Amino acid sequence: MTQPIEGPVRVRMAPSPTGSPHVGLVRTALFNWAFARHHGGTFVFRIEDTDKERSTQESYDAIIDLMRWLGLDWDEGPEVGGPHPPYKQSERSDLYTDALAKLAASSYTYDCFCTTEEVDARRKASGSKVMGYDGFCRDLSAEQRAAFEAEGRRPVVRFRMPEGSITWQDLVRGEVTFETRFVPDFALCRANGDPLYTLVNPVDDALMEITHVLRGEDLLSSTPRQIPLHAALIELGIGKVMPEFGHLPFVMGEGNKKLSKRDPEAHALAYRDQGFLPEGLLNYLALLGWAIAADRDVFSMEEMVEAFEIGDVNPNPARFDIKKAEAINAAHMRLLSVDEITRRALPFLKDAGVVSDPVSDADAELLELAMPLVAERINKLTESVDMLGFLFVDEASFTVDPTDAEKLLNADGRAVVARALDALRKLEEWSTAAIQDALQAELVDGMGLKPRNAFGPVRVAVTGRRISPPLFESMELLGRERSIARLESALG
Repeated sequence: MTQPIEGPVRVRMAPSPTGSPHVGLVRTALFNWAFARHHGGTFVFRIEDTDKERSTQESYDAIIDLMRWLGLDWDEGPEVGGPHPPYKQSERSDLYTDALAKLAASSYTYDCFCTTEEVDARRKASGSKVMGYDGFCRDLSAEQRAAFEAEGRRPVVRFRMPEGSITWQDLVRGEVTFETRFVPDFALCRANGDPLYTLVNPVDDALMEITHVLRGEDLLSSTPRQIPLHAALIELGIGKVMPEFGHLPFVMGEGNKKLSKRDPEAHALAYRDQGFLPEGLLNYLALLGWAIAADRDVFSMEEMVEAFEIGDVNPNPARFDIKKAEAINAAHMRLLSVDEITRRALPFLKDAGVVSDPVSDADAELLELAMPLVAERINKLTESVDMLGFLFVDEASFTVDPTDAEKLLNADGRAVVARALDALRKLEEWSTAAIQDALQAELVDGMGLKPRNAFGPVRVAVTGRRISPPLFESMELLGRERSIARLESALG
């Protein structure tokens, strides 16, 4: 379905600052960004905040924070400016007023005085199954209009839908047709003159010269309204280009239901807090409808930009799978150097109090020695806290995971710890090799234990957890005195 793109590409991302940003928003932003970058085009970022009751500064800040963290840089929009300011709908009211006045003075619209109750009553009386407005005010006589005005009614401006059908070549779904008899005339403003989404969204696209509108499948039904409105805006000199439309597949959650804001997996910024890499999250979200190759799931954003074609997006719903997301993130962790993992994990280690802030020389030295032991074992940055915490914590604050202690520091486990303690006290040299040789001889050869049963109790006693960096290296870094003290503590 890939079609050649002619002329400059201008796409936009237009989130509403209401609530926590959704992963579906990120997927839409990513596809728009990749499309623009692939074609050397412009990625416009604007804020649709006309819903005054639900829009909040907190949500706006979260969206900006999210986009910055993900590295989805925009060419025009908040904080960077551009040739079509302002980039918040709440600051563009004069532009909407002007567009509405031009539309209201044209044959494309008409004044409607009907109340919702009157429309509902007429539909019930006629038995019509078509929801929405019935066109009652399309051809009011002067007397009818005067009568409504005498009652003190204030009209809304409705767009007059053309007769016949609306067809477009969807960039994702191919040819789509709507019969306009099922697409009622729609209001462009409230009775007080405040513009509605039905007006402001297409007007912004027209004034910003957006060439391609890539958005969620949930907005598919609005397209047969927007296409004739765009045609009117072009005719009236407000717009210059009819945008092409592409509707991205739904992101589904558990139970084959659309992933909603109530689902914990939906909150995009939570993945940063959980220690996901931005490139790992973006890679996974790209797979919700697109693939770089049939046999390949892991790729960089540079590789995605090189390969991305909107016509390759699968129109079928995509299911969000948190285990797959974690696996993709783990694959990206493996691509980072130890120094880079350390740099990215440091904020989490500081927040958890594992290392000092600013990092002391002693903590920095220990971290440099310890991180190579865990870099290949952690799948998210937050895991560095539990994996390394035992090395940095003071002895008074050291704790053992109660579940792990119950499983491995029972009577049999403590017997293993006692034998380990005896062997380690005799060591003259405290090194990884010496510790390993001593424990191997005492526990595996001497007690006849399998390595898992031999070293598990020692690991829990020394590190506090069943899962830790390599045991012998950890004990060398921890030092003789602290290692011995923890083994003694485990024995009571």
